[in-house]
Amino acid sequence: MTAIRKIIAGGQTGADRAGLDFALANQIPIGGWCPKGRRAEDGIVPSRYQLREHPASAYQPRTIQNIDESDLTAVFARAPLSPGSRYTLKQCRHQGKKHVWLAGFPDAEADAKCLRAALSQFDGILNIAGSRESKCPGNYEHVLRVLRLATAELTSVRNQEPSQPDRK
Repeated sequence: MTAIRKIIAGGQTGADRAGLDFALANQIPIGGWCPKGRRAEDGIVPSRYQLREHPASAYQPRTIQNIDESDLTAVFARAPLSPGSRYTLKQCRHQGKKHVWLAGFPDAEADAKCLRAALSQFDGILNIAGSRESKCPGNYEHVLRVLRLATAELTSVRNQEPSQPDRK
């Protein structure tokens, strides 16, 4: 059975928040770690995202924690990779964790095809990571579209649109 049991992310703008909003709209439990102080590029991670604060204020420790607690990490980032996305992929390899790099922006169909393949026979916790909105404008909407397309046939996902997305 293919099922996304939970979606986790670090709460940053762009890819992370799109993943969390998709989960909330589809009644998929959310979680994950964010930096101390709920630090994000736009100030603080909104409280509606029930994330745990890591004791460290840097981004890297929460990245490691989220990778460790997931069964698959999807990194939405086009080349050239930002330092954060490069670090995420490096940590996935270092920890021997399943991951998929989705670099097709703005081609949602291509990324959805890759993610759908990665989700086949998947049953677990999906970590969403990737470019923040300021570094890749439109990434929030792209990630939402990819998630909708990739999960369209999963009976465990209702595939609803977020009602009040935090597009940042």
